[in-house]
Amino acid sequence: MSPSDDFLKYLQYEKRCSKHTLTAYRTDLDQFIHYMSELSGAFDVNKVTQKDVRAWVVSLMDSGIAARSVNRKITALKSFFKYLMRENVLEVNPAQLIIKPKVAKKLPFFVSEENLNHLLDVGLFSSDFEGRRDKLIVSLLYGTGIRLSELKNLTDVNVDLNEFTIKVLGKRNKERIVPYPKSLRLVFEEYFEMRGDIAGKSQFLFLTSKGEQVYDKLIYRVVNKYLTMVTTISKRSPHVLRHSFATHLLNHGADLNAVKELLGHSNLSATQIYTHTSFDKLNQIYKQAHPRS
Repeated sequence: MSPSDDFLKYLQYEKRCSKHTLTAYRTDLDQFIHYMSELSGAFDVNKVTQKDVRAWVVSLMDSGIAARSVNRKITALKSFFKYLMRENVLEVNPAQLIIKPKVAKKLPFFVSEENLNHLLDVGLFSSDFEGRRDKLIVSLLYGTGIRLSELKNLTDVNVDLNEFTIKVLGKRNKERIVPYPKSLRLVFEEYFEMRGDIAGKSQFLFLTSKGEQVYDKLIYRVVNKYLTMVTTISKRSPHVLRHSFATHLLNHGADLNAVKELLGHSNLSATQIYTHTSFDKLNQIYKQAHPRS
């Protein structure tokens, strides 16, 4: 049995790795062994050097393999050689000092202001209980940038109709006060009017037609349904409305620290991803407006 087979058995039975991880690691190791065999005619684990591993990583990057996949392959190699050191087959891990390539951050999906204004202003929602509820769900997610879980757990007492704010319980049980657009006052009132008899003794703001607290899949389906009417982007989730909220605020000159507080981020780095999208907008405006751009 080869050292790689021993390693995979070790992962399977002692580390209890998932089938997906085992399959990926097997493929990664087979690719490295094949690469080394082509170089030297036969694979000898004792002759692998740091230079060999680095050359393999460079070849992977040159062939266009995504940085995320390359990073997984490096992790597989590091784990493999670490196992061989544990088994006293090797004294040094030739992959230990290999630096993983940086993974480009995915820019967040967002819906344009025009499309969201069209959705909320044109009258695409029905006038029954579910239609009023769904309009408030979409309007509040976009108007405040709160998370799905935060919206789901809102109660009546969390809503201040006079101050136009909601009290949100975020991650790590951190409370924050978030303002909502004054235009939502009427949406709230219409929803409360329709909710009347359905609410019963429930403390939750958003309910199903049976008077129970809404659940994650229901909120996701609502958002997906209505965003499908106005956009063709591949992701149409509640989090896309959160992304849209942050992006549109920054596009209109909002302070980054203020957006951080509104979103309930614990550090600024989580908020800074939205500046990429906003910069694209600013760059476009600059090119259109500056006489020498």
